[in-house]
This record gives sequence, C-alpha cells and structure tokens, in this order.
Amino acid sequence: MGVTVSQFGEIGGQRVDQFRLTSDTGVSVDIIGYGVSVRDWRVPVNGGERSVVLGFDNLEAYLDHGAHFGAIAGRVANRIKDASFELDGTTYQLAANVGKLQLHGGTDGLGHQVWQGQVDSSNNSVRFSHFSPDGAMGYPGNVNFYATYTLIGNRLRLELRATTDRNTPISLVQHQYFNLGTTDTVLDHTVQINSSAYTILGDDLAPTGAILPSRGTIYDLRKPRTMRDENGAGVDYDMGLVLDNGRKFSEPLATVVSPDKDLTLKLWSDRPGVQFYNAVWTDMKMPGLEGKIYGKHSGFCLEDQCPADALHNPHFPNIICGPDKPYSHWCEIEIS
Repeated sequence: MGVTVSQFGEIGGQRVDQFRLTSDTGVSVDIIGYGVSVRDWRVPVNGGERSVVLGFDNLEAYLDHGAHFGAIAGRVANRIKDASFELDGTTYQLAANVGKLQLHGGTDGLGHQVWQGQVDSSNNSVRFSHFSPDGAMGYPGNVNFYATYTLIGNRLRLELRATTDRNTPISLVQHQYFNLGTTDTVLDHTVQINSSAYTILGDDLAPTGAILPSRGTIYDLRKPRTMRDENGAGVDYDMGLVLDNGRKFSEPLATVVSPDKDLTLKLWSDRPGVQFYNAVWTDMKMPGLEGKIYGKHSGFCLEDQCPADALHNPHFPNIICGPDKPYSHWCEIEIS
C-alpha cells in the first residue's frame, strides 16, 4: 500500500507526473497529471492481474487523440447546444468542437490541461489542482479545480471540488473507459443501471429537454443485460440516463460483470444522472496498453454527471456555481 511518483513526460516545459497508487489487496492505479487521466488500473485475477481500463503507454498518444481516455472532462462535461449560453444577462460564446456543439469543455478543456498533484501517503491518495482563469474556454470566472483520488482495497474514490469568484457553470465528470474482460469489445459484458428514464436527443445529439421512460426500450437497463440485441448484434449506447429519485447513495447505481464473470464493477455517486457510452465513435490507430488497438465498442464509460445541456433546459438540475455556491461531487468505483 502506498503512492509512488515518476515523470511521464513534458508539455511546453511543464513536467507531467504519473502517480501509482497501490492497495493492500494488490490493486494498482496509475494516474497522470495530464487531464488527471487514469492511465492504467490493474486488478488481481486468478493468480495474475488484469488491466481493466483503456489507456496509453506514452504522453504523445494522449496528445494525439481527443477521446478523454480516463480524464476529468469540463469545465462543463457533455454537450452544450450551439456552443453558447446566457448567464446573468450576458451571452457567452464558446468554441464548438463537435459540429455546432461544445463537448467536454472544448479542445482546451480540463481534460487537456496539466494538473499539479500532491501525494497524501497517510490516506493513500493524490490531490490534483488546476487554476482556470476568467475567460478560459470562453467561460466566466476564475476557478480553482481540485480532484482527489483515493485507493482503499479494490475501491477507487474520486472527490471533485471547485471554487470560483463569480457565477459560472461547472459540471465535471470522470471519463474512464473500462473493459473488464479479455476480448477486444465489451458487448458481452452484463450491465445493470438503476434508471427508469432517459433524455431524448435531437439530430445534433444535444438533449431536446424531453425525458421519457425507458421501459420497453434498449435503454432500460434496470435488469442485467448484455450490449447486444435479440439478434446478437451490438447495440450502440451513448445516452443520458436519469437516475431514480429517492435512491440511497449507499447502494451502487450501476453494476457491470465481465463475460467470464471473474470481475464485477460497481459505481456509486451523488450525481442525478449517468451517461452510458460504449465507445460508439472510438477508432484509435495507435496501440494502447499491451499493444491493443481500440476500435468501436472497445470500452464502456459510466459518466456520473448532471444531465447534458442543463444550461438550455431549466428543468434539469442547476449547474451554476458561484462564490457562495462551490462545486462538490464524489463517486466511487470498485472492481473486484
């Protein structure tokens, strides 16, 4: 059990460190300062170990793609319609990076920034920090962001905080891609998520504001199912699920089991929603960990967050923070 630090690379004269957390159960998690990205996560299995996330062996590979592999996405995660919003009588125009939308804070979002890490050996954790100045990525307000990862046994806890000097939208998310199995796709994983509704997307893939029951649709994941349809074909998942009201935070909101049933992932969070994504658009040419090529359906994400485009849908949870309303968010992921 402990934390070790090594240099992973350098960007524009800024050193990028890697922090390896290990636990008394033999789990190890590597996190790099670039985007606070979980680069590798290894879990003991049948006398050996298995890597359960998608990642890369060098910094250049992270710089050459924009898939947010393992990173913290923001200032505002997910999609913002028309890459703009109005706040306190002012319209803020953001840089669009997916059609007319802004996705995950844009090309210079938090997942593409170098964060500074500080080891807390007594808690087996690393506390990352990043200062985002007023106007960064088009957003108002000076913001201090903090992300603390703590590894205890088989469970990794993430605590996200932010303080700002003026009203500004903040909605962060961990964007880890998981593959608990030994094959190139995750389609035969069994998924269960405690959600009975989902947000409807328009042609531009931004939410329309409508929320519909998932019963009878492929988005109904309340009972365990694989990511295949009745004919065995892979199902594309990239949608926002609304978590049930009155749920207990002590109970996992999602459970995923590997095809060989050797590993089970459980997710806890205080967020009202989760984006379930199974790498619909992933097509990486460069090799990843252990030389693997990451193509379509090579991983799945459980992005605990506020529903996308809350800035244009006032009936969604409010994501505006301010001097008297700091941002706070936690999640825990256990793989055993």
